[in-house]
Formats: sequence, C-alpha cells, structure tokens
Amino acid sequence: MRLPLMRILSFILIAITLANCANRGTPTGGEKDVEPPIILQTTPENFSTNFKGNEITIRFNEYVKINDLSKQLIISPPMDTQPTITPTSIASKIVSIKIVDTLKPNTTYALNFGESIVDNNEGNPYPYYRYVFSTGDVIDSLSVKGYVEDALLNEPDTFVSVMLYEKDSTYTDSLVYKEKPRYITNTLDSVTSFSIDNIKAGTYKMIALKDQNSNYLFNQKTDKIGFHEGFITVPTDSTYKLKLFNEEINFKAIKPIHDGESRIIFPYEGNYEDIKIKVLENKPEGFKTRITKDRKTDTLYYWYKPKFDVDTTFFTVTNGKQIDTFKHRFRTIKSDSLTLKSLINGVIKYEEDFAIEGNIPFSKIDTTKISIIDKDSINIPIKVKYDSIYNTYKFPIKKGEDQKYNFKFLPGAFTDFYDGTNLDTLSYSVRTKLKSEYGNIRVNLRNAKLPLIVQLVSTSGDIKYEQYAKESPVVDFTNLVTGKYMIRAIFDANNNEKYDTGNYLLGIQPERTSYYPEEQEVRSNFDLIIEFTLSD
Repeated sequence: MRLPLMRILSFILIAITLANCANRGTPTGGEKDVEPPIILQTTPENFSTNFKGNEITIRFNEYVKINDLSKQLIISPPMDTQPTITPTSIASKIVSIKIVDTLKPNTTYALNFGESIVDNNEGNPYPYYRYVFSTGDVIDSLSVKGYVEDALLNEPDTFVSVMLYEKDSTYTDSLVYKEKPRYITNTLDSVTSFSIDNIKAGTYKMIALKDQNSNYLFNQKTDKIGFHEGFITVPTDSTYKLKLFNEEINFKAIKPIHDGESRIIFPYEGNYEDIKIKVLENKPEGFKTRITKDRKTDTLYYWYKPKFDVDTTFFTVTNGKQIDTFKHRFRTIKSDSLTLKSLINGVIKYEEDFAIEGNIPFSKIDTTKISIIDKDSINIPIKVKYDSIYNTYKFPIKKGEDQKYNFKFLPGAFTDFYDGTNLDTLSYSVRTKLKSEYGNIRVNLRNAKLPLIVQLVSTSGDIKYEQYAKESPVVDFTNLVTGKYMIRAIFDANNNEKYDTGNYLLGIQPERTSYYPEEQEVRSNFDLIIEFTLSD
C-alpha cells in the first residue's frame, strides 16, 4: 500500500511542476506595435480645390481614436462654429469631419490635428496630420515662420496661438478683442517655434496669444499677448520673434459693499495706487476716513467715523481721468474689536523685520508698553515703521547670529481708528540662524548697461531675492536660504526701479529680460561667483 501512495504523490508533484512551468511565461502576442496608423483614403482628397461639400472622411488601415482634440485641433482660418468630428469616445477606422459653418469663398482652409489621431491598441499617433482644401481654384502655399518667448519666464507657455490679421480697409488694432484672425497656428506642447502655412500674399498683423478661453479673442484679464511691431508682408524669408507678456489690467471700479459697522469694501481691477474715494453728500460732522488694502485680493477697505444718519449716500471712485459714481445703501452690522497677528513666526531672516498687523487701522502706538529682549536678557532699542496701506507696524532691529528675540506688547500698546486698544498682553518669539547655514552669490554683470534689476527666482518665476544695480555691475546676494535659483536681469529702460510690462494697443513692448543659462544651487556656508554676460 505504501509504494502506490508514493507514486501517486510523485505524479501530483510532477503535475504541479509542469503546470508552473507552463504558466511561467504569458504569451505577448508578438512584438509591441510602434507603427502609426496609415491613411488609406481621404474623401475629398487632401489639397482639393473648389471644395463644395460639408463632409470629409479619412479612412485608416486600423482602428483609431481621437485624443485631446480641443487642444490639438487648430483650424485656419478659424470657423465660427466648430465642425463635428467623430469618433469621439469609440474606435473606428474612419474619421468623419462634418462642416457646420458657412465657408468663405476663395479661401484655403487647413485643419491641423496635431497628434490627436492615435491607433486604438498602443496609442501611436499619426504625426501632425493636416488636411487642406480650398473653396477656390488654388491652394494658397505661402508660409510665415518664427518662435515665441516669454517676457519674464525662462520657458514660454505651451499651446500658444500665433495669428495673422489681414490688413485691409476694415482693419483696426482692436480686432484682436472682437474678431477671429485670418490665419492661425499653435506651438503645441513642447515646441516654441511656429509655422503658419497655406496663406496668401498680403500684409498682416502678427499676434501671439496664450488663449485661456480657446476663443481666439484677447482677454486682458486672463490671456498673455505678444505682437510684432508694425505689419509683415508675405511672402517673406524673415523669422519672427514674439514675446508673450501679461498686460497691466485697465482700471475698473466695482460696486462697493457694506462689510462692517463702519467699513465699506471697494473692489477694483487694475492699479489701486491713484484711487481716490469721496463722499458726495450727507457727510456727518467731524467725518474722518482711512483706507487700507487687502493683502491677497484687489480690494480696498474704506473706514469711516462717525456713522451716517441716512440710509443711502453716493460715492465717487476716481483714478486719473476716470470717475465712477456709486449709490451706496448702509447696513446694520455688529462692530469688530481690535485683533492683532504676527506676520513672521519661528525663524526670521536677517533682511526681514518683525511685523504686527491689525484688523482695524491703527491710530497710534505706545512704545513704552513694548519690550524686545534677546536670549541674553538684553533690551533691544525699539524702532517703529508704519505701513498705512497694509496697516502694519514693523520693528527693524540689528540681528545677531543664533539669537532669539522676545517681543512683548502690554495692554494699550496699540490704539485703533475707533479708539479701541489691545486688551491683553501679547508675546511673540523669533530666532535667527547662524550665517554659516546660509549661502552667498556674487553676480558680476558683464557687458552691462545700467541700471539693471537683478533677481534670484524659482523655476516657476517667483521672485525670491532682488537687487538694483544702478552704479556698479557687481551685485551681492547674502544670507540666502539654501536651494536652487535662476538668475534674471531686467533692463530698467526708464529708471523706475521696477519691471514694466507691455501694452498692445499702445504698441509698447515689455522691458527686456535676460537669464543666466544655468540654474544655481545655493549651499550652506558656500560662496558662488557668477560671471553673467548680457547680450546687447
């Protein structure tokens, strides 16, 4: 009985082993398909003339599907109503394009699919397929080429539209706001160069647009714009450079909102620095006001005392020559009490000042009720700077290495616009690091035309540090937080110590910028010397 049992167990073991061997490799069905689909037939044929129909079909050798059509498809000239293109969510061997719009006579149309047509199995794209037809006797065959840069960023945006507006008797510069262009192309997702093809001879205005709404119309609030100064004439052998920038938004006053017992919100768009707010009637006796700004939003806070004895009044908001008048209705809202917060906690940088912000405008500060003591219990002399726009008191002190500073504010140290005070004792602590924990960069500006604004920026373009080079081409950045930075120089053409963007309607290009070609890594206790040669 024992031998048959052993044989049975042996057969079972062999069977399991053979089964495992059989399953060890799963058939792959052959080599992976890396070939793009092949077009077998188009109806009508590509580059047809005297096009009269309303449907185009493209037959492939395998099943295909369409990906990301909204970004990839560029139709030049744009159609007011987009054609219906199938398949959308399923695979098919036929791509159908049904034209809904009324086509213009004697016009060459180009449908640029980018890489949106892919095979169903492996997603291999048909590379940059273009279908071209003409409603007239000829196919326009001229081209305009160039590339796109960003005025401030080291790398331009992706999917930038480049457009041509024909200069004829109806042309005005404002067409970019209200009419689609004559011709259009796109830089797609990884290429900064462009080629507008199948255009006819003529004179054109060239515009680049980072079109957030994909409607080929310039929206100053959301879109970046770039333009070639003057007009271009086609045919041409020139290569054109377009520089994208955000315009400064035109000023617009927005209807005010009653937000507190004696506080009104005045929202706005554009620049706030020259805004003036005035009451037209029913002003109480002894009327006083203060204006502060929200740190994050385009909002001004209008504080007043005493309260109005009427239900409504009128305000004017003036900015330069622009005047807006608003009727305002007062509401009954509970008053707030003064609250304070520190803008810096934990580690304080050597170039920073400790700061206190209030929710109600300050009217005065009592420095006898304030103390600043370091870790050795030494009193630090008190200095105060007040920022009325952001309602902030700053306390500049000379800071030492590896120090700790304790700020104490006794009750009554701060008084607000309505004579309220802080009722509690407030204590805050900040500390400094050793200077050896930071790094330093010296930038030697070669071929420099001063003045220059020199900045250390993140890869996304956020400004981390800034110096103004007015007299010397040597710029020192000290006590830098460790990390990676790009070095950017701005050519301050008008000597106003800030970057000035462009304006399309005024024909103003943004101030020129230049990047050092390599990202720099700042390490602790390490000094970098950079030779930054600027182009003419």
